Amino acid sequence: MIETSFTITRDWVAQRLSSLDVGDHPPPEGIELYRHPDDFEPKPAAVLVPLVNRAEGVTILLTQRTAHLNAHAGQISFPGGRVDPGDRDRIDTALRETVEETGLPRELVDTLGFLPEFDIATGFRVTPVVGWIEPPFPLQPDAFEVADIFEVPLGFILDPANHLRHHDVRDGRPRQYFSMPWEGRNIWGATAGMLHSLYRILRADD
Repeated sequence: MIETSFTITRDWVAQRLSSLDVGDHPPPEGIELYRHPDDFEPKPAAVLVPLVNRAEGVTILLTQRTAHLNAHAGQISFPGGRVDPGDRDRIDTALRETVEETGLPRELVDTLGFLPEFDIATGFRVTPVVGWIEPPFPLQPDAFEVADIFEVPLGFILDPANHLRHHDVRDGRPRQYFSMPWEGRNIWGATAGMLHSLYRILRADD
C-alpha cells in the first residue's frame, strides 16, 4: 500500500474536488472507458463515495450486492441508484439511496463535491457524490439488496499498482475496464472506474 507524506483531511479532499474542471479531466491513458453515443439520452443516477475518517487512516465504504438481484448481482458498488422525480438534486439521490441500502443516516454525511460523471452500458449516467463521514455511525443494510458492507483503505486506492486494466470482449463487443482486487474481493467495472477518477484527482500533482 502506498504511503502518503501528508495527512488526508476533509478540507484537503474538498479543496481537490473544488479545483476539478471536468473538461480538464481526460480519460485515463491506455484504456477507453464506455461512453454513451451522442444521440443517446441516458438515465440519470447518483452514488455516494463515502470517505470514513478512521483513526488508523481514511477508508472508503463499499457494499456488496446480494447474489439474487437481476442486475449486477454479487458485485461491489457504492450505495446509490437512479434519480427519482422527487429528488431535489444528485446529492439528494445519493443520500436517499444510501439510507435505503445501508441505513447510514444522511445527516452524518458531509458532502464535499463530485467526481466526473460515469457512463455505464446499462443506459445510466452516474454522478458520484463524495461524502466525508466521522465515526461512529450506525449501519442497517437492506437485506434484499446488500449482502455486506465493508471498508477499503484509501491508501490502497491511491497506489496505482492496484489499478489493473482489462481488455476483453462481451456479447461480441470489445470492452475496457479497471479492477482492484482487495482481500479476496474483486472491485471492478464502474466502481473501479470511479475509484480511479478519485485517485487521479487526489494525486494529480504526483
